Amino acid sequence: MTLILDSGALLALERDDRAAWRRYESARLTGSAPASHGGVLGQVWRDGGPRQARLAKALKGIDVRPLDEVLGRKAGALLAATGTRDVIDAALVLLAEDGDEIVTSDPDDIGVLAGHAGLHIDVVPA
Repeated sequence: MTLILDSGALLALERDDRAAWRRYESARLTGSAPASHGGVLGQVWRDGGPRQARLAKALKGIDVRPLDEVLGRKAGALLAATGTRDVIDAALVLLAEDGDEIVTSDPDDIGVLAGHAGLHIDVVPA
C-alpha cells in the first residue's frame, strides 16, 4: 500500500498536525515512501524559509513524481470522462493503485475520480 498525499495533506504536515505525521511515519516504517507529484508540490511550496521547515523535512521522505506528458494526457482523459476540471487531483488519483490510500482535503472529488478510474482505494480526509 502506498500513501498518496495531496496539497491538504502536505499542508497538514507543514502545520505539524499530529495525525498527519503519524500517517506519514507509519507509511515510511512499512518501507513504502509516501508519494505525490510535482503539481501538488507547486500548490504548497512558497519560499522554503523557516515557515516551511516541516514541509521541507517531510519532502525528504516523499517520492515526488513528475507530472509529465504521459500523466498529463491520462489526467486530461480522466477529467473529460468525469466532467471535472482539476488536473492536479486527476493526476494524483492516477498515481494510485488498488489498495492505496489518498490523503486529501477534497475527498468528494478524489472519490469521483478514483471511482471512474476503477480504483479501489481508501480516501482519507486531510
